[in-house]
Amino acid sequence: MSGARHSWREWLMLALVSLALFLPGFASLPPTDRDESRYVVTSHRMVDTGDIVDLRFQDQPRYLQPAGIYWAQAASASVFGRDAIWAYRIPSLLGALFAVLMTGWLGVYFFGRRAGIAAALLLAACFSLNFEARIAKIDAVLLASITAAQLALMRAYVEPKVGRWTSAAFWAALGVGLLVKGPLVILVSGTTIAALVIWDRKARWLLNLRPQWGPLLTLAIAVPWFIAIGVITDGAFYKRSLMRNFLGKVGTSEQGHKGPFGYHLALFIAAMWPASLLALRAVGFAWRERATPAIRFLLCWLIPSWIVFEFVATKLPHYVLPTYPAIALIAGAALFAPQVESKTRGWVFAFVCLIWLAMSAVIAALGPAILMREQHITDPVSIVLAIAAFAAACAALYLLWRKRFPALVGAMTLSALLVWTNLFAVVAPQLSGVWLSPRISAEARAVARCPNGRLITTPYSEPSLVFLYGWNR
Repeated sequence: MSGARHSWREWLMLALVSLALFLPGFASLPPTDRDESRYVVTSHRMVDTGDIVDLRFQDQPRYLQPAGIYWAQAASASVFGRDAIWAYRIPSLLGALFAVLMTGWLGVYFFGRRAGIAAALLLAACFSLNFEARIAKIDAVLLASITAAQLALMRAYVEPKVGRWTSAAFWAALGVGLLVKGPLVILVSGTTIAALVIWDRKARWLLNLRPQWGPLLTLAIAVPWFIAIGVITDGAFYKRSLMRNFLGKVGTSEQGHKGPFGYHLALFIAAMWPASLLALRAVGFAWRERATPAIRFLLCWLIPSWIVFEFVATKLPHYVLPTYPAIALIAGAALFAPQVESKTRGWVFAFVCLIWLAMSAVIAALGPAILMREQHITDPVSIVLAIAAFAAACAALYLLWRKRFPALVGAMTLSALLVWTNLFAVVAPQLSGVWLSPRISAEARAVARCPNGRLITTPYSEPSLVFLYGWNR
């Protein structure tokens, strides 16, 4: 454990680089269907009605998650404007930024400055987090609460003694996580604790968490709303959210989102691109250093949660996002640790590098390919960005071979910046054939004659149109 801390310049650098990655397309990307628009319509209604307990999409109950994410989005919309889609995305942006900064803090504290900064940048650059940072959904905010809880838990496990504020942070993060996504935060921290206790065959370190009063803090944060919604809905919220939405996803796939065991592993090289290359490189290091308390904690954070997500019947690529800070931390630590050379492992990793490079080419080419397919447009800016992104990925491989690791992380971050700028800021706003709701809403407003009239569309029925035209019109 290094015990080091970020300087203010490093904090500023990580924040600015993260924002440079997350902001392109943040405001210009139209409301997406269907989950994002359902969230923002529910939050928009909360702003209009002032009802912060009962959750509704138009006049229909939306009893899928607790109210935390809607409170955050409604608060942001109240400040920045309830009709601007980007206002509802600010909690996701801040959640993603917080997760990156806390990952960097953990990395610097336990593995040193270079490893911590590398881990933070690898997380900031990855595909799944960049997508969630731009969408007014729950996952980036959930990741922030999980990362905060795991930060405090890791300190409680590794250090002989921690202060009351660290213990309080753990229980407060659990309370916030419960208000955001229900039991998922407890699943991640709970499986981490269980794995560590089984591995070590001791649990005395849990006293660092102040279990005498800590759970009361979690309950004080989460319970009032859960009681209120139970009373207002006569228990209907729990039947829908817990029995059908949460447990239902475990046993049966919803809305066709299914896959076999190993689904998340198969998609990993793309979902955590570009950091996936360094994560795969770190496998041997993680196994070799498994007796080190910090690495053991990260493995117990990663492996049990990942296995649970693989067993869940409903599958989407971002479901394993709560494990990504642990992966980034292991990758960052491995990057600046001595490597044991092996000819066999060298050949295997060379093959992995070729797959990663091919995936980089595909991801870099997505922007021009989508424009050509959907709009029959050849955009020179998009093509130049794609070529530059792939060139940066090639440079990253060269720098890895030359063992110039800080420059390697920089090249990967640059490649990701070019790709996400291309996809979200250049390509997405041009997809007029895909974004039908803005056009329909504009035409309907242009021909509307009665201010109290209602817009009815068939067979087109998308939540984004409800947000753009007005949830109560």
